[in-house]
Amino acid sequence: MRPPKVMHHGAREGVTGSCHQLWMDDHCSVLIDCGQFQGTDEKTGDDLLALDFPIEGIKALIVTHVHIDHVGRIPNLLASGFEGPILCSEPSARLLPIVLEDAFRLSISRDQEQLERYLNTVEQRIIPLPYGNWFTLHEADDAMCKVRLQPAGHVLGSAYVELEFSAPGTAEKRVVFSGDLGAPHSPLLPDLVPPERADLLILESTYGDRRHEDRSHRRDRLQAAIERALADQGTVLIPSFSIGRTQELLYELEEILHDKNESTQATRSVGEPSEAGSDGAPDIDWPQIPIILDSPLATRFTKTYTELQGFWDEDARHRMEEGRKPLAFKQLITVDTHDEHIRIAQHLTDTARPAIVIAGNGMCSGGRIVNYLKAMLGDSRHNVVFVGYQGKGTPGRDIQTHGPDGGYVELDGERIDIRAGIDSLLGYSAHADQADLVGFVTRMKEWPTEIRLIHGEDQAKRTLAEVLEAKYQEAGKQSNVVIP
Repeated sequence: MRPPKVMHHGAREGVTGSCHQLWMDDHCSVLIDCGQFQGTDEKTGDDLLALDFPIEGIKALIVTHVHIDHVGRIPNLLASGFEGPILCSEPSARLLPIVLEDAFRLSISRDQEQLERYLNTVEQRIIPLPYGNWFTLHEADDAMCKVRLQPAGHVLGSAYVELEFSAPGTAEKRVVFSGDLGAPHSPLLPDLVPPERADLLILESTYGDRRHEDRSHRRDRLQAAIERALADQGTVLIPSFSIGRTQELLYELEEILHDKNESTQATRSVGEPSEAGSDGAPDIDWPQIPIILDSPLATRFTKTYTELQGFWDEDARHRMEEGRKPLAFKQLITVDTHDEHIRIAQHLTDTARPAIVIAGNGMCSGGRIVNYLKAMLGDSRHNVVFVGYQGKGTPGRDIQTHGPDGGYVELDGERIDIRAGIDSLLGYSAHADQADLVGFVTRMKEWPTEIRLIHGEDQAKRTLAEVLEAKYQEAGKQSNVVIP
C-alpha cells in the first residue's frame, strides 16, 4: 500500500492555523483540525478565517483539541458547505461549542439569532469519540480507514490521532497526527502515553529547540512569587488564558490554601504561636485572601472542567473524593457582569486590599486584565505575575520587558508608567518540550519510518530534526525526518 497523501493547509511554516488534509483514497479525504492563524502568522481583513483549499471530498473533520489555532476556521468551513461530522474526544465535545460561540461573537456576528443557528449546526455535527477505541471512518471495496483518539496531555480533551489504513493483500499502514502534545507534571491531566507504532508521524515542533524549566516544583515557585507580591500589601494580577492555564492556576492555588490551612491547624493544636513571619516568610493572612476569577469565559470553562472530572488524573480525582473542591473552593470569587468587574477593579485600586486576581487575556492585549493594569500598574503596592509566554509586540511582553526597569506600556492608546512589581514564572507551558517530543518517538515499540515536522518555527524544526536523526543513528535505525 502506498503512503497516504497528506497536505498541510496551516501550521506548516509557523505554529498556528493547524489544518491538515489526508486522503483515504483517490476521492475521499479527512481534515485534522481547522485552526485560525494568529500572531505573526495572522492574515488580515477578510482573509483571517478564509479557506485556501477546496472542500470537495472531505468526509469528516477530526479536532485534536479546542484551542483557537486548531478550531478557529470551523465557521468558515461550515459556511463553505462542509456537511460532514466533527469528530473529537468526549471532553472536547463539551468544550468546543463554548470556544466556537466566543469566536463567532468576536469574529463574525453578535446577532443572537444568527449565533443560535450556528451553534445548533455545530452541536448537530459533533460526534464524541471515547478515547482508546477504533472507529471506521471510511470503507470501500479496495480500502478501509479507521480512527482512534488517545489522550495528548495538552489541555482537557486533547488527543493525538491514529489513522489505520488497510487494503486487500497489503500490510496495514498507520499514520499518527500528534496535535499539540502536553508536558508532564500537568495538574488535572494524566501524563501522555505514546502510541505503540506509526509508519508516518506528523509531529508538532513548537518547542523542538528548547527545554522547559523543571515543572515538578512550579507550585512552590508560584507560592513564593505570590508571597513576594502580597508582602507589598496590594493586589496580585495574573493575566491568564481562559482554558487550560486558568484551571491549572486554580488547582495549584487551592493546594496552597489547603496546605496553609492544615499547617495553621497543626500549629494551633500543639500550642505554638500562630504568628506568621517567624520563619522569615511574609506576614500573610492566607485564609482571608480572596481569589478573584474575573473572566466569564474562563468561569464557563472551569465549570465544564469540573463536570468532566472523570477525565482528570488520579490525584485530582482523589482530592474530590476527600471533599475538596480544586476548582470551586471557598475563597474563589467569580465575576460575571461588566458592572461587577468595574466595581471590584475600582475597589481594589482604591483600597489596595491584598487579593489575587486572575483575568483574561493572557498577553494583556485585550479583555478585563487591561482595566486592572491601567488602574494599578502605576502603584508600587500592586504586582503582576506572568505565568505564560508573552508574544512579541504584545502589551504583556512590554510590561514583562520594561516593567522591572521602571519603564512604561501603552494600553488603549494611553501611556502607563510601570511602578508595580513584575514577576515571571516559567514551567507553565502546556506544550511538550524537546525531550518530551523525542520521547514521544523513542518510547514507541516500533519507531516511525517517516516523521514530518510541522507546527514550529524554522529553528525549532531544524533542531528537532537533528536531534531525532541522531537518536535514530544511535539506535541503528534508518531515519527519514522531513520538514514539509
